[in-house]
Amino acid sequence: MSSELNHLLRQAALGKMSRRAFISRAGALGMSAAMAGTLLTTAARAEDTPVKGGVIRAGVQGGQSTDTLDPAVAASPAPFLINSTWGETLVEVNAKNEISMRLAEEVSSNKDASVWMFKIRKGVKYHNGAEMTPADVVATLKRHTDEKSKSGALGIVKGITDMKAEGDTVTLTLAGPNADLPYLMADYHLIIQPGGGVDNPAAGIGTGPYKINSFDPGVRCTFDKFADYWDKDRGHADTVEILVINDNTARTAALQSGQVHMIDRVDPKIADLLKGVSGVSIKATAGRGHYVFIMECNKPPFDNNDLRMALKLAINRKEMVDKILGGLGSVGNDFPINAAYPLFDDTIPQREYDPKAAAEAYKKSGHDGSPIMLQVAPGAFPGAVEAAQLFATSANAAGIPLQVKLEPDDGYWTNVWNVAPFCASYWGGRPVQDQMYSTAYQSTADWNDTKFVNKRFDELLLAARGELDQAKRKAEYSEMAKLVRDTGGVIVPMFNDWVEAVSDSIGGWNADANQELMNGKALQKCWLKA
Repeated sequence: MSSELNHLLRQAALGKMSRRAFISRAGALGMSAAMAGTLLTTAARAEDTPVKGGVIRAGVQGGQSTDTLDPAVAASPAPFLINSTWGETLVEVNAKNEISMRLAEEVSSNKDASVWMFKIRKGVKYHNGAEMTPADVVATLKRHTDEKSKSGALGIVKGITDMKAEGDTVTLTLAGPNADLPYLMADYHLIIQPGGGVDNPAAGIGTGPYKINSFDPGVRCTFDKFADYWDKDRGHADTVEILVINDNTARTAALQSGQVHMIDRVDPKIADLLKGVSGVSIKATAGRGHYVFIMECNKPPFDNNDLRMALKLAINRKEMVDKILGGLGSVGNDFPINAAYPLFDDTIPQREYDPKAAAEAYKKSGHDGSPIMLQVAPGAFPGAVEAAQLFATSANAAGIPLQVKLEPDDGYWTNVWNVAPFCASYWGGRPVQDQMYSTAYQSTADWNDTKFVNKRFDELLLAARGELDQAKRKAEYSEMAKLVRDTGGVIVPMFNDWVEAVSDSIGGWNADANQELMNGKALQKCWLKA
């Protein structure tokens, strides 16, 4: 086979050339249409066959020197991917937004979904050689109910009133019905650990296809294949590495030079340029992720809803989607739900940039005119600094004295996010509305980063969990969205696509809207092509 035909075949197998175009070009080289079609079908099948061995490296953003292997406190992309590589949850949410069994092999409930039973898979080993038990599952969930754990899953597990292990089954009794509980158990903080991780939550010992070899916080994490892993359909490479490369330019250069095989958070401004780079593919997937500016409702001056409303009216969402995302996303509406969620209410009016109304709300707030400081780091989200600057410009045009304070990436997720009264952040979204609201907006949630407390909202959240009438449930979610939108502290200017870049030497890549890098499973599921 000629080198030119080989090149055409590879381009077509990778989806960079249509079947019709390949057959046409192959015909020009003297191959019959039937033979070209057969050749392409064979090549496509080969692309889907996992290859074992080798080293796969990922370059990711969002690492810092204060990172830990404790799944409870993972809050940015690097810890998320690291933990998702060595650890596993009871279930996963797949790319079709369906529940897939993992450490649980069966899930069932009583009639009103107030009691759930998880049959735990037998014969699964931890990296230390011990066998995973139902008691470990209970201990893990109980650890996350402890407020001292600072768990991002606290708002989820708070609704469980009783946990017990009997035989190979773990039974969870809830404070009230919740049809979405299996989705909540897929939360990436709820990695099952030996003894629940109580004695050493940052040990990094799990049941995943790779075990940790070395961990240098904010720099690198290396893994070796775990020989006793239970699922032969994952863990194809001999070794995987995660390199923390916070700088966008450096991360892109690492991919182009072959230092890494995949990167997250491609700057939308250079996505089109990368499309023309040989050996690299851009993967853009629309989903539930959103970039935000968060105001803590319990700290002045943001304890004044008129001021919060002034800032919400002072942001030009369409401009941000165009200039920051390059069109790879959609406008937000100051609540964390979009059309990717079931029961989304598309009748809620879209909030627009209105400098006149913003000025009136600002005047009504009685603010003293002192600078309003928005803290932001480059790694808060791609284009975060530029987005904050656009925000300041549009707010200043409405007479609001918004200023941007640049912070370093290192330490941002420890010292600024969930600490400072007004800062930039992001959320990856969750598979269902209950999980998103339970994690970040329920009054008692540890990751309630806007310090939003609303009794009616909490009542609706509990009611919606047990509501089996979908029309009533949608109405409850709609009211919750309006409460957050009109009285909360979150400004949601845009929902982002996951924009990633992957070497053509990587096989097994599939789009997944749940989270970046195939919902954190890229290193588990992908392989190096022969």
